[in-house]
Amino acid sequence: MNGSFVLCGRGVRKIRRNPEYLVDVTVQPTLFLVMFGYLFGGAIAGNQAAYLANLVPGLLVPTVLLASMAAGAGLNADLATGVFDRFRSMPIPRFAPLVGAVLADVVRYLIAFVVLLGVGTAMGYRIHSGPIEVLAAAGVLVVTGLSFCWITVYIGMVARRADSVQGVAVAVFMPFIFASNVFVPSHTMPGWLRSWSEINPVSLLTDVMRGLLNGQPVSLVGGAVWLAAIALVFFPLAMRAYHKRV
Repeated sequence: MNGSFVLCGRGVRKIRRNPEYLVDVTVQPTLFLVMFGYLFGGAIAGNQAAYLANLVPGLLVPTVLLASMAAGAGLNADLATGVFDRFRSMPIPRFAPLVGAVLADVVRYLIAFVVLLGVGTAMGYRIHSGPIEVLAAAGVLVVTGLSFCWITVYIGMVARRADSVQGVAVAVFMPFIFASNVFVPSHTMPGWLRSWSEINPVSLLTDVMRGLLNGQPVSLVGGAVWLAAIALVFFPLAMRAYHKRV
């Protein structure tokens, strides 16, 4: 794992030297929060404050899903530039570049967590739980990002061009994000869509985030099963695709 942590440091340095890599975890979620909070808060929940109580914790989950696309696109770009040829000559495990890139995204997920809660607080949202629950929410968010990240890593390994990775990943993630209870309650949806929303991993994880940050009951079972299943399926798929490419 030492090689993975070394390459994780490489990813963190890239973020530090290129602040534009943080647009998707700072500017983008802020725009979503402001747009949905001010435009739809009154129509959906009756007033902005009531809507923010659901929107701020809920928006954390789709934010890390969309942020995870950067790992797949970055790895695909590295394949095109020949960086992996250098990695093969180094005394590190073959899986180290993939694991290192995924671990580096933890920094981006935590930045998204802080930014969203900060902007939400400025808009009127208040956390109704203690520091332990807030730390637990950050941990759940990181694990969520790390699990879904393997989907984008797999896409990055099989896609021919880096600029196609995000398009494919968006097409995969949109049914999870918008057919969930992040923006509107599931009970307002048509029956067939409500059935999907209630078992959707984004909805289940959104309920976890709301429970931890709003001081409500929390059930981790459904979300944990989804995250484990995603990692168990896409981690080996990503590794197999990676070995075929390099």
